[in-house]
Amino acid sequence: MPKPKKRGGSNNRWVKKPKPQKQQETQREELTVQWYPGHMAKTRRMIQENLRLVDLVVEILDARIPVSSRNPDLDALVEGKPRLVLLNRADQADPALNQRWSEFFRQRGCSVLQTDCKSGAGVKAFSGVVKAILKEQMEKWQEKGMLGRPVRVMVVGVPNVGKSTFINRVANRKSAVAQNRPGVTRGKQWVNVDEGLDLLDTPGILWPKFEDKTVGLHLAFTGAVKDTVVDIETLALHLMRLLARRYPAALKERYRLEIPDEFDAWSLVEQAGRNRGFLISGGEVDTERMSRVLLEEFRSGKLGRFTLELPPERREELL
Repeated sequence: MPKPKKRGGSNNRWVKKPKPQKQQETQREELTVQWYPGHMAKTRRMIQENLRLVDLVVEILDARIPVSSRNPDLDALVEGKPRLVLLNRADQADPALNQRWSEFFRQRGCSVLQTDCKSGAGVKAFSGVVKAILKEQMEKWQEKGMLGRPVRVMVVGVPNVGKSTFINRVANRKSAVAQNRPGVTRGKQWVNVDEGLDLLDTPGILWPKFEDKTVGLHLAFTGAVKDTVVDIETLALHLMRLLARRYPAALKERYRLEIPDEFDAWSLVEQAGRNRGFLISGGEVDTERMSRVLLEEFRSGKLGRFTLELPPERREELL
């Protein structure tokens, strides 16, 4: 495997221990992702300062990684506010686990809505769910004569989880900047949906340090961390290993792989690249190209529907 090049500055870094040999995984490769640009600290302050202006907080999670895409700081930041959890990209996640995760969050006092913001699936139910959550509060407004008072909702989540796309779907117009890469929204944006609903879009917020290395990997797999701050081939190696253990049938079907009980993940990347015809001079496999294809097809859902995390058995395990 080619020797990786270090990218980024002091806040954008990864650490990797190379394998002794390319063809054999004699030890697990380490990829530690840390990414906390200065604007994310600003976002944290922005959320705190604007909480008093909103009635409900919508937390958008990636249904494929509900734990890793959940910022643990938010529990303390938005404490006391009603919370709606959106399991976005539910169409790319394991259907059975979507239901298990939905029940998990409901048991912990959160309302839950499964969505695919890109296609719009589930989004039409949003306004009705918000009104149901705030029914008592809205009745109090009526009693006080506050007719026409709009519901104000703050939308939060990690980068590239689909916040701006969700807002555009709800508003039925392109109001918030939405791109398939993290770090696009840099300032708060108020979006008026109709006379009864205003949404506050906030930039994606991560946290200064991922205590569990798996969290950083999962965020990198889904694109919440910029590809420019990680080594693509090492990231693909980790993803190949995880999918070969959890969803081998999908890899066999998509890349015509033979996966033995004891396998070498790097060899699987090479085998997939060779089967795809990704060859360079001398007949070697273009592993960088195959690595990018693997990540793209995982992120787009072309590879299949995967959920990489199971619901914790105890509430403490999520906090």
